[in-house]
Amino acid sequence: MADNYTLPPTGIPQAISGEGLKPSSQIKPNYRAKYVLSGHTMAVSSLKFSPSGALLASAAADKQIKIWDVYTGEILKTFSGHREGVNDIAWSSDGEYLASASDDKTIMLWNIELNAVAKTLHGHTNFVFCVNFNPRSNLLVSGGYDETVRVWDVARGRSMKVLPAHSDPVTAVGFSYDGTLIVSCAMDGLIRIWDAESGQCLKTLVDDDNPICSHVTFSPNSKYILAATQDSTIRLWNYQNSRCVKTYKGHTNRTYCLFACFSTTTGHCIVSGSEDCKVYLWDLQTREPLQVLEGHRVIASASMEKDPTIRLWFNDANEA
Repeated sequence: MADNYTLPPTGIPQAISGEGLKPSSQIKPNYRAKYVLSGHTMAVSSLKFSPSGALLASAAADKQIKIWDVYTGEILKTFSGHREGVNDIAWSSDGEYLASASDDKTIMLWNIELNAVAKTLHGHTNFVFCVNFNPRSNLLVSGGYDETVRVWDVARGRSMKVLPAHSDPVTAVGFSYDGTLIVSCAMDGLIRIWDAESGQCLKTLVDDDNPICSHVTFSPNSKYILAATQDSTIRLWNYQNSRCVKTYKGHTNRTYCLFACFSTTTGHCIVSGSEDCKVYLWDLQTREPLQVLEGHRVIASASMEKDPTIRLWFNDANEA
């Protein structure tokens, strides 16, 4: 099952460029652990901040989804309904719904206000590993161990497209900022860009060494793709010319599917978990390591359950 560390909310997306800019002069972040959240009884698989940044959703192998107050660390809601562990979660753009992907082969849509399941989506024939809304939240994209990428009509609760995307389990999926493109990656080492409307594969990216791809996401302006791979490297791709423009190293990632993301709250950073039980932050432009966060005893995964806690880190540099 995938692993995701507690990361600071990314705030409002800002346009960024992966190349051609002067070295960054941003203030180095100074994140400190403020809360340790306890509630899950098994490994935490996914953490996602709400669009407002005020709430944190967590999913775990204990089949539960929990909603936390970011500023108090209090647990607000617990959703139970999946028959097996939950691998991934995603917020709708208005923060009113949460989608969850599970080993029980289903995706559930949860109404946050009503504390209830709005819809259950059936179609995947094996574990569902990843899920994401499009910007309008009228579509969902999902990927799983059946090696397919599926596009769903949220209102109707039906599968619109089934893309024979990869030759190994799909580890991450996502939409571009305008919803016209879908990105997917898999254990086959391939990153694929799809036309969201037609389902046509527009581009395939692959590194020469073809490492397993753990996670992939569009940059806030969708001109680049950030990919985490199991050779302990994070790559920033210009997918239009199929060129890797930057690499970030220093963390450890050789076994688990670790999340990597952009943070644009104070400067532009790359953030990733690591198998050495730490969280790493790099300067987007210079690739300089900015901070290493320590606190968890082990990596949260389906087979390692010794530390099912969540840590919330706050950036003291914001108050300087």
